[in-house]
Amino acid sequence: MKKENIRYLKKLSIRCKFVFLIFALQSFTCQSQQNMITPPYLQKGDTVALLATARKNIDDNLKPTIDLLHSWGLEAVVGSTIGLDFNQLAGTDEQRAADFQKQLDNPNIKAIWCVRGGYGTVRMLDLLDFTKFKQHPKWIIGFSDVTVLHNHLNTMGYKSIHGVMPVTIPRATPAAISSMKASLFGEPLSYSVGPDRMNRFGKATGELVGGNLSILYSLLGSPSAIDCKDKILFIEDLDEYLYHIDRMMMNLRRNGCIESLKGIVIGGMTKMKDNEVPWGKNAVEIIDDVTKKYNIPVIFNFPAGHIQDNRALIMGNTVTIDVNASGSTLSFKK
Repeated sequence: MKKENIRYLKKLSIRCKFVFLIFALQSFTCQSQQNMITPPYLQKGDTVALLATARKNIDDNLKPTIDLLHSWGLEAVVGSTIGLDFNQLAGTDEQRAADFQKQLDNPNIKAIWCVRGGYGTVRMLDLLDFTKFKQHPKWIIGFSDVTVLHNHLNTMGYKSIHGVMPVTIPRATPAAISSMKASLFGEPLSYSVGPDRMNRFGKATGELVGGNLSILYSLLGSPSAIDCKDKILFIEDLDEYLYHIDRMMMNLRRNGCIESLKGIVIGGMTKMKDNEVPWGKNAVEIIDDVTKKYNIPVIFNFPAGHIQDNRALIMGNTVTIDVNASGSTLSFKK
């Protein structure tokens, strides 16, 4: 065999090995994205910690939640951030991080339930050490500003629960509360929603990610930003100007997030604001306008977000959405 042929075969062999390595790495990455870790579901006798990661909670308003946990056979521990008053926040960044870290590291605490949202969770995020959490994962629960934790945990490969928080328990619907219990105890979870004129039909399966749209937007480009590829994106928001909804959706589109999704679930777009000169579209029309060119199923008016009927969503879990003329379903894979 000629030397030129031998050299050619050697180069070809190296190229084949390189292609195989790239394929293997891609396969591993896809596999790791799908195999999210599920913290242990709760059992009677387990303890849940109630604490504040953002806005202060100085009112005596946790009794309904503590009574609810007791009715489920669970115990409650109130964190040191409850009652702290540092301007808008529940203590300094260091105090909030220390309280969260204490509950995170305690193996006897099986879930951390953030009492309210507002703003401030991102300020303490980089002060946290998740080493012991990885050894003993637990459920992190909340919505709104707690989306910071949902997204960060998702990048780490852990599931969490988006749903009602202790300050919203008194006005939450029975369905919202029962869905929280089902999520915590590992009971079957699925939702059926009536038809909406803006729904886009189709069926898709993927990992559920997302939360509050403003928080998602604020985390883009950071280590806590979610990967949208082949995911089902849930979004909701409160008290935003309509032009800002458009700005955030355009950012998601220009970042390549929307085009890589398998489906979208739109929750409550609550108490939206407009300027003196109207934007011209409401929040759901803005979302529809930005996403309509993509051939993926979309559920509008889903019962989750800053609304009374805030159903629990297990973020990071594989879900299937089915949208047709009779309505929509969202079911969680066990």
